[in-house]
Amino acid sequence: MRAYYVLRYLAREHDITLVSFIRSDDQPEDLEHLREYCEQVHTIPIGRNRLKDILALIESFITGQPAVVIRDRISGMRRLLKDLVLNEQYDVIHADQTSMAEYALFAQSQADKIQLPKILLDEHNALHHVVQRQAEYEAGYSRWLYNREAGLLAKYERKLLRYFDHILTVTEEDRETLLKLFTDDEGSRIAQRMSVVPICIDTEAAAVVNQAGERPQVVHLGTMFWPPNIEAVQWFTKEVLPLVIGQVPHVRFVIAGKDPPASVRNLAGNKSEYGDWVDVLGFVREPDKLIAASQVFVVPVQAGGGMRVKILDAWSWGIPVISTTIGAEGIRIVPGKNILIADDPNEFAALVVRALLDKELAARLVSEGRGWVSQHYNWQSTYKAVDEVYRQLVNRQVNSRNGGPDL
Repeated sequence: MRAYYVLRYLAREHDITLVSFIRSDDQPEDLEHLREYCEQVHTIPIGRNRLKDILALIESFITGQPAVVIRDRISGMRRLLKDLVLNEQYDVIHADQTSMAEYALFAQSQADKIQLPKILLDEHNALHHVVQRQAEYEAGYSRWLYNREAGLLAKYERKLLRYFDHILTVTEEDRETLLKLFTDDEGSRIAQRMSVVPICIDTEAAAVVNQAGERPQVVHLGTMFWPPNIEAVQWFTKEVLPLVIGQVPHVRFVIAGKDPPASVRNLAGNKSEYGDWVDVLGFVREPDKLIAASQVFVVPVQAGGGMRVKILDAWSWGIPVISTTIGAEGIRIVPGKNILIADDPNEFAALVVRALLDKELAARLVSEGRGWVSQHYNWQSTYKAVDEVYRQLVNRQVNSRNGGPDL
């Protein structure tokens, strides 16, 4: 969502060449759609698998570099970037997320040194902080591995940020977390090259969905191979849902999202003690019907970082949102007015019951949420800030560097 709407805004005034990894389940029509906004679109298969993850971890122990970075080093991407920068003059090379930062640095190192392109990094998350939080919910050897990876990522991100001409973060919390990686003096210098620009959505295109389910329904929507989402639905199912069932016996909890692991799939079905109340749907391309059959949208996240775009989507769809404090982190909220917040299972369950049974409260949350997202998170107005960063980079005198960073 972030990358898509930033790209669309920038395409109004700039010629964009999009270079992206692609997964086996990405659709050809989606690539054709992107060509409506880009001068060129180039893709490289990413080919992730379990063996690749293991090999990346082994290499991490040998080199002391983060496994998640090693995993996404693909020679085909470097060859493509080298070919592009040798045959075209680019003003700005934009790295979207930490995993693409090395590629931006490589592309710059191969470009014309007389007209060296500027480089910009959009940090969707302070990645080391996300992994550190995840470590708190692991145990034994897994916790040790997560803590190790968090430490390596902290060193890696600290080195990265020194080389980029500008850094975007999506929240003030992530900006401050990244700046804590540096001494006060160096942090002050890097802060001058940082901007906070939130994730936004197309609030004008989203239609309010009228809830019309026959059974009281609570929905969680999110990528289900992401550890914080896995733990979120497990926590809600095991700690919160039984308390809700005690007051709303016929409630249903629906988990929707791509690639749920066995630990999530097993929450539903005849063999699960929660099977009568839980459905696991997997990926849902068009969620309108699912949202229309639901009365409450939950974000029970216990770890992670950045922004949960799902809250913005839920506001735009017109469904009451209940979240943990971490789940709503980085988003401007007014608890009790446009969202309900709780971290304790008993308190979270009580809010779910209220939102299911109190029609006046639900209607107020819907109205306030819809108005709030339209005012504060509309891409067509907010992403002017990204365009302004581009203009400053392009207009600034080009300064060549002697040699590239050793990452």
